[in-house]
Amino acid sequence: MTWPVLRQLRERDLLGLGASARSERSAALRPRTESAERVVHSVCPYCAVGCGQRVFVQDGRITQIEGDPASPISRGRLCPKGAASKELVTGPTRETKVKYRRPFGTSWEELSLARAMDMIADRVLDTRRRTWDDKHRRTLGFASLGGATLDNEENYLMKKLYTALGAIQIENQARI
Repeated sequence: MTWPVLRQLRERDLLGLGASARSERSAALRPRTESAERVVHSVCPYCAVGCGQRVFVQDGRITQIEGDPASPISRGRLCPKGAASKELVTGPTRETKVKYRRPFGTSWEELSLARAMDMIADRVLDTRRRTWDDKHRRTLGFASLGGATLDNEENYLMKKLYTALGAIQIENQARI
């Protein structure tokens, strides 16, 4: 192994962009995406821009997330949050169970998804019943704000649901 500067001079690679920049270690490196079984096209979940992502999957697990060069929005680029989005699903501190903290409670308890969904449905129906305005056939007791990562079809379904429940404060930031 020779000193990199000597390699640069010997190989006339003064900027260190060619073979002189390679070492045995760097030559043995392989891309994290090389062993992926499949690539899933997705959209970054962080903001309203809707940057395209390529999600690399090996053995049913995400191994890497990169920008999608085919995306007309981001053309393969991701901001720092988007580039780190793999941590959303693989990070060791990610919550994978439904958590609930009772009113005035000081600790969280785990609930089954079915129990949590029943609690939400009960509260929506109770709020609708208590705040229903018969004269105007509406409720001001709840509203909906769809997130930037919801597509137009998902926001359409939310609009239909909340309209059927009588809500009038329905908004979204559909960008994808």
